[in-house]
Amino acid sequence: MGRAIARTWLRSLQLRVGATTVVVTGVVVLIIGLFLVDKVAGGVLKAKRDAAVNQAKIGLPQAQQVLADIDAGSFADVTQAQSDLTSDLTANGNNAGLFSIKIVPSDNVGEQAKTPVIPGALRETVQAGNLAVQYAAVPQEESTSSRIVPGLIVGEPVKARTGLFELYYLFPLTAEAQTISLIQRTVLVAALALVILVLAIALLVTRQVVRPVRVAAETAGRLAAGDLSKRIAVSGSDDLARLGEAFNDMAASLQRQIRRLEDLSRLQRRFTSDVSHELRTPLTTVRMASEFLYAERENFSPEQARSVELMHDELDRFESLLGDLLEISRYDAGVANLESEPADIRGVVASTVEANVVLAGRHGSEVIVQQPDVPVTVDMDSRRVERILRNLLGNALDHGEGKPIVITVGCDSSAVAVTVRDHGVGLRPGESSLVFNRFWRGDTSRSRLTGGTGLGLAISLEDARLHDGWLQAWGERGRGAQFRLTLPRHAGHTLMSSPLPLNPDEVDEDEDEL
Repeated sequence: MGRAIARTWLRSLQLRVGATTVVVTGVVVLIIGLFLVDKVAGGVLKAKRDAAVNQAKIGLPQAQQVLADIDAGSFADVTQAQSDLTSDLTANGNNAGLFSIKIVPSDNVGEQAKTPVIPGALRETVQAGNLAVQYAAVPQEESTSSRIVPGLIVGEPVKARTGLFELYYLFPLTAEAQTISLIQRTVLVAALALVILVLAIALLVTRQVVRPVRVAAETAGRLAAGDLSKRIAVSGSDDLARLGEAFNDMAASLQRQIRRLEDLSRLQRRFTSDVSHELRTPLTTVRMASEFLYAERENFSPEQARSVELMHDELDRFESLLGDLLEISRYDAGVANLESEPADIRGVVASTVEANVVLAGRHGSEVIVQQPDVPVTVDMDSRRVERILRNLLGNALDHGEGKPIVITVGCDSSAVAVTVRDHGVGLRPGESSLVFNRFWRGDTSRSRLTGGTGLGLAISLEDARLHDGWLQAWGERGRGAQFRLTLPRHAGHTLMSSPLPLNPDEVDEDEDEL
């Protein structure tokens, strides 16, 4: 799940732009929203505070008049005065909203217990003769069963002939809290709507940019797959349209260049094929004359006889080169056919060894075959597989320096492999991928008894690929080389592994473990 999300994140530019837009816009809107709500809430509470203080100042003369003759020690008189003062102040109308009043005689210490809603710090300020304001919880109504809500308390001292009274105005902030809550909800909804709007705009703009890029990527993929006629539909004259026109011009130029190279390659293949065919007629005539001279070489002088032998050998090599050129031209033209049928690969190995007995004797090398005792059946073109093995064995004998050559046959349920191992000069680092190049030679100073054409391994590689198989090489300087041919046991199957290792050291390690 996490990998799928990460892959989608990396591949979708529109998703990254949308997510980045949401995060950045959300942070900005959050900061601005908190700032606005704080300012508005502060303004609402400040207005309420100013109105409450003003109400306390306006009510001070009336409070002094009502409390002038009240006995501070009489609870009933204080309660009646509180009721009368409340009626007078509320009847006059005010801008501070609803409120209730508490009157506490300053010299009555026990009254503190009867007025728990009045904070002690606020009372101390009022008793010192100052007007004081404090936010505190207050009852929503005057009854004792009323619920407690956030509120504002304004207290002031009131002097009378009978003593000093403390007058407290209790303002519930219910309306202000509702107003602030409404503002918060409004800001939240507006912020969400703004984020969604910005996201939609970002996705729309990104889509307008990403869509042509996706079309260009799809078109490039079609061009890479070989559809050179694919083009981008261009509309308008903006930057993206100019990009599409430039892309189409590039594609047209590539198409012309590729067609030119295809025509050149076609001409080259045709030239090679025509030359090879045309040379066969004079070669046949030369071959007949060469065979006649070669048969009569004993009647010639030693110098003439040697010249006839050299001509005979070089004609053989020239004829092989023509055959290889014709074969490689068929692969280049894509007209090589595979005549596959089930066969025992051990028979192909045996015929290959038998065909190279004379060459092995000339090199002084022993050919050792290691294979199962049971038939190893595989769907193959026996002629092509034998050609592969002959090339590999001839190459091993030519570079084996007279040391034994080991041919190993291995198989499993899905594949068959044949390795040809020599213990000669070996390969330098990096040469294992070059040995299949046409006309490549590892050491041009070395003599070659086989007189190879330089196309044998290249043709062998094409033969292996025609079988959907592998032809691979391993080598190390001074230790020799090993070539491995791997074929699927059934035509059309895809190879996943080989029954034999490419590096012979892996076989040695397995034997040591056993």
